[in-house]
Amino acid sequence: MIEILQGWPGAQLLRGSGTAYLLVNAAHILGIGLLLGAILPLDLMLAAGARVAAVVPVLVCSAAAGLGLALATGLWLFSVDPAEYLANRAFLVKLPLVAAAVLNLALVHRSRAWAEARSGGVARPPLRMAALLSAGLWLSVLVAGRWIGFL
Repeated sequence: MIEILQGWPGAQLLRGSGTAYLLVNAAHILGIGLLLGAILPLDLMLAAGARVAAVVPVLVCSAAAGLGLALATGLWLFSVDPAEYLANRAFLVKLPLVAAAVLNLALVHRSRAWAEARSGGVARPPLRMAALLSAGLWLSVLVAGRWIGFL
């Protein structure tokens, strides 16, 4: 599987072009910025019990675009040298954190409390706790991602 991923033309492009690698890496950082720049304010507003209906459409779309971009470019960057990433402790910490953050996101978006908050209601305590968990998970993903380069 690793050989297939490394042989993918996109991986070969990044290995052969410093400019292409730079642009994909910058797109990854942009995705992270969009995701965290949207999800953290929303999480903090929910945790504080603020009404979020007015900002939900913009913040959710921005976070979704950022998550999609970060995941796609992250996988692309991973394809350059999967064996090295799989041997990196920080990367191995980051993966379950991303999975937990996405799972939390999916559970929140399926909840009645989220539907109420999105429709103009105040976040109930379970949603407030989920928002705090979300903020903590996404910040942990960010730290783990930066840690990858130091190991």
